[in-house]
Amino acid sequence: MTAGAERSVVPASYGVTELDRLPRLGGLFAKGAAGSVTKRPKGAVRLPEVSYRVAGVDTSGEAAHLAAYQDLLGEPASDVLPAGFLHVLAFPLATAVMVRPDFPLPLLGMVHLRNVARVLRPVRLGEALEVRAWAQDVRGHRRGVQVDLVAEVLVGGELAYQGVSTYLAKGFTAPGAAAPGEPADDGTRPEWTAPLPTARWTLGGGTGRAYGAVSGDLNPIHTSALGAKAFGFPRAIAHGMYTAARALAEVGPALRGDRYEWTVEFFRPVLLPSTVDVAIRPAGDGLVYDGWRSGKGTRHLTGTVTPL
Repeated sequence: MTAGAERSVVPASYGVTELDRLPRLGGLFAKGAAGSVTKRPKGAVRLPEVSYRVAGVDTSGEAAHLAAYQDLLGEPASDVLPAGFLHVLAFPLATAVMVRPDFPLPLLGMVHLRNVARVLRPVRLGEALEVRAWAQDVRGHRRGVQVDLVAEVLVGGELAYQGVSTYLAKGFTAPGAAAPGEPADDGTRPEWTAPLPTARWTLGGGTGRAYGAVSGDLNPIHTSALGAKAFGFPRAIAHGMYTAARALAEVGPALRGDRYEWTVEFFRPVLLPSTVDVAIRPAGDGLVYDGWRSGKGTRHLTGTVTPL
């Protein structure tokens, strides 16, 4: 997203598919699991040029859901929906795009790399929302291709939230070469030394199930040791967005303001149970946060929160 942009970024060439309501993640995951069997690398990836749109999403019945989210993540009680909750509301629509028959990448096994979200105006409980989602920008990565899933939330026709989730599909090929000045991601990262922690999270074995209950994301890698082992993990792992949203809550509304940009980059997953050290400190016009395995220095995530 372009800094300061406050308009929709849906590509002009994309058609629009109207849905009468936001879908449920449970059915989408079942559909995605079945479709993942047939989606294998075979030529360059081409995305469907379509955006999904749901108008008139009523948030007046979300009070209990919001309270459960705030309690789990450590957000203060408020009628303002934080960016992490807006991500939760819009995620099923983005998932619906990913389970389309013509979406070329398998839902199962996709690796969540990073997120960039911008809250452009406060969204309050009870407001009617329009939600949009689409996929764009397939590009190379040393292990396959990256793709962006974009979600937007509008209130009264005014853009209130934009979120871009970047995923990696291993073994696939991007169409054409990388754009000039934008080489394929080679996966290299600068050396990092853990700073002094400002917080410590003790995450129990049920953390994935708890966040799954408020987010709807009941992917078995987060909720079941057996499900996690099927994908090569020794035990269940925390949702990346749980850790990112908890860091956002640690920053808090007073420091992030009504309008803010929130970014996160994921490194190694958090195995459950686990203890995670967190550092939040000033950087430029905002704050930067890091999370790592307590006592080990294994970096899990880093990100920024910047008032706009």
